[in-house]
Amino acid sequence: MSTLSLNNRIFSFSQLASGFAALGPLSLSAYERGTLEFCRRWLTGQQQFVLPTSGSTGQPKAIVIDRAQLAASARLTGKALGLMAGDRALVCISTEYVAGLMMLVRGFELDLALTIVTPASNPLAALPADACFDFTAMAPFQLQEILTATPEKKVILDRMRAIIVGGASVSEALLAQIGAVEAPVFHTYGMTETVSHIALRRLNGPQASDYFWPLEGVALGLDPRGCLTVTSVLTRRQTLVTNDRVELRPDGAFRWLGRADNVINSGGVKVQAEQVEAAVGKLFQDYRNGLLARRRFFVAPQEDPALGQAVALVMEGNPLAPALQTDIRRRLRQQGLLKKYEIPRCFQFKSKFVETPTGKIDRGANWCG
Repeated sequence: MSTLSLNNRIFSFSQLASGFAALGPLSLSAYERGTLEFCRRWLTGQQQFVLPTSGSTGQPKAIVIDRAQLAASARLTGKALGLMAGDRALVCISTEYVAGLMMLVRGFELDLALTIVTPASNPLAALPADACFDFTAMAPFQLQEILTATPEKKVILDRMRAIIVGGASVSEALLAQIGAVEAPVFHTYGMTETVSHIALRRLNGPQASDYFWPLEGVALGLDPRGCLTVTSVLTRRQTLVTNDRVELRPDGAFRWLGRADNVINSGGVKVQAEQVEAAVGKLFQDYRNGLLARRRFFVAPQEDPALGQAVALVMEGNPLAPALQTDIRRRLRQQGLLKKYEIPRCFQFKSKFVETPTGKIDRGANWCG
């Protein structure tokens, strides 16, 4: 392909490579200008790029990524998903971060037809029902908004050959909705330091799994904490030690357990916050006809004089009545997925969660313990 579409305007690669002067007197938003500037740099052969991390695991920082790493990542994804030259790709996540930027690189490296739109909570809302794409990447909240607010647009998703979802966990509510999508939907595992994802897991259909499978040539291991290590061309053949605790199988597949810094030491028992969140999510999905299914929450350590730390459930929105809190704790015990010290001992409420620049819940900003 030698053109791309950005918010319904067509640009040729030769125009983009020549810079903004070649584009004529266009009125461009800051997002459009930044996207086209990256395209120019790629098309003119720039060899290194400075990318910001999302800030979900600490303060955002800038890291330098080589062109060869970006190109290799695009090719590995293309092979894993069976993408072919001429496939139509919808770019609807921010190109300011690696996930969206990699959609552009995949377009250039795999010869895909790129349709780029400014990111929105529902990227399909303004598109006609007969819009056709083969591939896209979305954040979980975008996919949930599409399926909840505009179910008639599901046909656009159904026609795709691959949908990847990443940047945050997939809730039980969303997982149930994804089960009805006909196109293959994959959850991604990765970070800026690994140049987008290095592993995928299927979320729907007969191949749905809790386990991620690494891309070709990605070698995985464990450090003494039980955290994942990654070695591949995407890490310049250096071993990257993550902060993610996983269950790693001999065949290379792994199940994500949670972040090492999200372990709560309650009475000497190590509680993985994300595992508690998964159990709470399952309960909320069906609780009182889905009354709490869309309430955002996370689990955090609460100082406790007897236990050192206790498990607290931090929820967005209005406080729940004490009787309702007691009933939730009772149902969690009956559910049988959590042990005694894993069941939240207290509830905290915040009217609106602070988010990271990429739309994730900022645990540190929303909780002080």
